[in-house]
Amino acid sequence: MSQVALVTGAAQGLGNVIATQLLAAGYRVVLTDRNAALAEAAAGQLDAGDRVLALKLDVKHKEDFEAALAAVLARWGALHVVVNNAAMTPTTPVMQISAEEFDEVIAINLRGTFFGCQVFGAHLASAGYGRIINLASLAGQNGGTASGAHYASSKGAILTMNKIFARELAPSNVTVNAIAPGPMELPSVRAAVPPERLEKLIEMIPVQRLGNPKFVADLVVTLASPDADFTTGATWDVNGGIFMR
Repeated sequence: MSQVALVTGAAQGLGNVIATQLLAAGYRVVLTDRNAALAEAAAGQLDAGDRVLALKLDVKHKEDFEAALAAVLARWGALHVVVNNAAMTPTTPVMQISAEEFDEVIAINLRGTFFGCQVFGAHLASAGYGRIINLASLAGQNGGTASGAHYASSKGAILTMNKIFARELAPSNVTVNAIAPGPMELPSVRAAVPPERLEKLIEMIPVQRLGNPKFVADLVVTLASPDADFTTGATWDVNGGIFMR
């Protein structure tokens, strides 16, 4: 049986591209989303028969992670790769962010990634093998170019959390890495940033274009490989040169 990979927030956007590439690489793929109907529709579009499973998973709730894990094990008996991708990406100006919106972003982006690493990480550790890939962001490194302060802060915290879980799970043969994409060529990015602002943003990118989400997905596939056993706690930058280190 091929390895099993689970992607949160996989019904659309970058998560869907990642799920598609994992499937193409031979994985059995679990697409999760807080909207079960969207997850089912996305799974149907992949047209991969019994190699795809759609599940409802609201990353704000730890019990949803536990239920998803149980469902995956009941279906395929194993889980090998976890991609914590689900995120909320508002662009509200910093002085206008409400307490409610701040808490919602932190709950989805940061707490959701924490539960993904904690619940799935514990299972992978008990199995003695696993790969966790966390989707961070350029915004967490440079404070954001177009995103909200709460989004940037949550992604910055993910970079630290990535190191904590990498150190915790390394003795159990579980690696934990992060990818920090810059602005991607995705409908969600074009919808979130007004055209005139996006044009100025692209001018700020040294390579003068938006990023290719398929390359990010291919990087996920690389980090998910059994051969990627000597890289952990790392953050992989895909930002067109906006942030260099």
